[in-house]
Amino acid sequence: MPASEAEGAQPSPSSPLIGVLALQGGFQAHERVLARLGARVREVRVAEDLADVHGLVIPGGESTTMMLGVQRERLSEPLRGLAQAGLPVLGSCAGLIMLDRDHLGLMDMRASRNAFGRQVRSFEADLHVAGLGDAPLRGIFIRAPWIAEHGPEVEILATIEGHAVAARQGQLLAVAFHTELGEDDRVHREFLEWARSFASGAGGRRSLSAGARSRRAPVTAPKAP
Repeated sequence: MPASEAEGAQPSPSSPLIGVLALQGGFQAHERVLARLGARVREVRVAEDLADVHGLVIPGGESTTMMLGVQRERLSEPLRGLAQAGLPVLGSCAGLIMLDRDHLGLMDMRASRNAFGRQVRSFEADLHVAGLGDAPLRGIFIRAPWIAEHGPEVEILATIEGHAVAARQGQLLAVAFHTELGEDDRVHREFLEWARSFASGAGGRRSLSAGARSRRAPVTAPKAP
């Protein structure tokens, strides 16, 4: 299936073009948020779909199935090459796992799958994500991983009960929760700022930085998309 433009508000031709890996998982929810924020959005299924993108989102889903699809479509090396060139990448939930040493190897970290338990133990939590202001961000955790270990170049942006659940390494951003399912779109807004900088050739660091904390609040488990 060819790449398609996601529906939403009509973006400007100068809006950043964001690729969303669409091999498996909850990619459409990310597309809706990005389109609402004015980005141009393209579904990525083959290497040709990566042409001219200013950012890439790797959604939640099933990391083993997603990785098999990446290998089948020979996307591993194009993705690594773009990341090494500074392309902003956002990985959420399974996307965090995809970024780790054992999968695409883009971030110097190792993820622990289903670390908080199976889907029946899903929960929401108020997170203080460094660089996103003082107001807490409501994170939705569904069969979520956490970052079990990481190298010195990885900044931890948020933790919960001592476990790292958000991190960045350069222009790579990994979150263990589903940013696309809640009402708070600050993570996507920040990511789009990175993409705008990449598109303009400015690059450079944005505002997210280390020093985060969190407070967990058990609630009724949300349903997976």
